[in-house]
Amino acid sequence: MFQFIQHCISDFIDLLFPDLCVGCDQLLNTSEKYICSHCRMNLPETGHHREPYDQILLNKFAGKVPIQFIASYVYFTKGSSVQKIIHQIKYKGQKEAAKEIARWYGYLLKSESKAVEAIDVVISVPLHKSRLQQRGYNQADWIAEGLAEALEIPVCKDVVIRNQFKESQTNKNRLERWENVKSAFSVLNSESVLDKHVAIVDDVLTTGATIEACATELLKAGCRSVSVLTLAVAGR
Repeated sequence: MFQFIQHCISDFIDLLFPDLCVGCDQLLNTSEKYICSHCRMNLPETGHHREPYDQILLNKFAGKVPIQFIASYVYFTKGSSVQKIIHQIKYKGQKEAAKEIARWYGYLLKSESKAVEAIDVVISVPLHKSRLQQRGYNQADWIAEGLAEALEIPVCKDVVIRNQFKESQTNKNRLERWENVKSAFSVLNSESVLDKHVAIVDDVLTTGATIEACATELLKAGCRSVSVLTLAVAGR
């Protein structure tokens, strides 16, 4: 009887708050989680993990900071389902979706990329404590958790902190983004990353200024090498 009541309550909640796809807002069926089959099948995958030393991406950091390899799961373009998904993850509390999608990517990387075998630890790009309090979570943390789980690599938390509360990077060019973040990060507990290959994780790779600033501090702290993994990369 109790189980029947629980089932009825669950059905009632589902009726009031149905599970919708974070990419298209359509109802999910019972076998789908966070993203409908149509949106998942049509994700514009980059295939970067098959060419992790792609010079087009590495050139974002050329002459600035040495990055071993870069891989992003999907392309981000304005008006796309990926933009909708990232928006839902970043601003609408869909952190579990971030972890699930990152887990998909992690399994793909593990099965098809030799490059990720060199990674020792995963570190997410941090938010300033004021932004974290405002938003309630850091989407990069959840992405890092999903990737690390699939790759079976530890996540190093509370190693990199964001010193300054900076305005949004949106609509800034590369120089403006760099000026906005050039002294934004510090490394604590440097022994956690000493002589290790660190994968820096974020949601979207655009100009690379934020990751560059983060990587610079990690290398100063004694990291052996740094690579970059993101859910999406701007452009195509």
